[in-house]
Amino acid sequence: MEIEMKYTINDKETADAIWEDDYLNEISDTSSQETVYMKSAYFDTDEGILLKNDVAFRVRMEGSKVVASLKWNGSSADGLHTREEVNVPMDDPACFLEPSPEIFRESDQGRAMMELIGKERLYSILEMNFIRRRFRVDYGKSIMELAIDTGEILTSCGEVPICELEIELFSGDQEDVVALGNILKDKYNLVPLDASKYARGLKLLRECYQLR
Repeated sequence: MEIEMKYTINDKETADAIWEDDYLNEISDTSSQETVYMKSAYFDTDEGILLKNDVAFRVRMEGSKVVASLKWNGSSADGLHTREEVNVPMDDPACFLEPSPEIFRESDQGRAMMELIGKERLYSILEMNFIRRRFRVDYGKSIMELAIDTGEILTSCGEVPICELEIELFSGDQEDVVALGNILKDKYNLVPLDASKYARGLKLLRECYQLR
C-alpha cells in the first residue's frame, strides 16, 4: 500500500524554500538528500483496457536505475493518496520503450493484468520528465520521504507543468503524514492535490480528443 500527501507548489522559488527549510533540515536524515532526474512512461493498449480497469502500468528511469510499477485501486481526498502497487527493478533499459507484461507475472495483480490485456500490445500513452529533490524525515512515530518535483508531463496534445510536493509514508502512521503536510501547507500556502501526475496527463488527452 502506497500512502502519500500531494500538494501543488505555487512557484519554483517556493520549492527552493521548502528544500532549504530549517525545520525540515532538523528532522531530516541529511545523508539521504539527493537530486535525481526522473523519466517516466505510462503504457496501455490501443483500446485503453488498463485505464478502464483502474490499472496503471509505469516504467520509470530514476537516475541510472529502471523500475517498473503496477498500480491499482487508487483513491485520493484532500491531497491524501492511497493505492496498491507492485514495483520490480529492471536490468534492461529497453523495457522503457516496449515493456513486457511478463515483468509482473510473479504477483497476483500482475497475472490479472495479463489476463485483461491478452495478446494486445502495450504503447506509451504519456511521458514525464522531472527533477526530484528528496530526503527522509522522522516525524512523530513515522519515517517518510519528502520529495519536491519540478518538470513537465508530455502528451501528444501538449505539456502540463509539474511543481509539487509529495510526502510518502515509509513506516509509521498515516496521521503523521497528514500532520506534517498541514504544517507545510500553512507555512508555504500549498494547495492539496488530488490529481496525480498520470491523472493530469490523462485529463489533457481526454480534453484534446473531445475537441477533435
